[in-house]
Amino acid sequence: MEIKILGTGCTNCTNLEKSVREAVAELNLDASVVKEEDIVKIMNYGIMRTPAMVVDEKVIFYGRVPSVNELKEMLTR
Repeated sequence: MEIKILGTGCTNCTNLEKSVREAVAELNLDASVVKEEDIVKIMNYGIMRTPAMVVDEKVIFYGRVPSVNELKEMLTR
């Protein structure tokens, strides 16, 4: 599983990356977590607000920072 955190480096983007890494560790998932800060690449996903999470090239959500528990639910669907 490849998880991308889309964001230009704001506090919310940093917090989302930290929470995603925590959720992945708690679930013991075989996943790579990548932080994408290139605005051109972010725009290619068609999102209007950051931060965003993309799993295996599918946008899961954008514009907010879910709790670790909510992220765990998203990652196990």
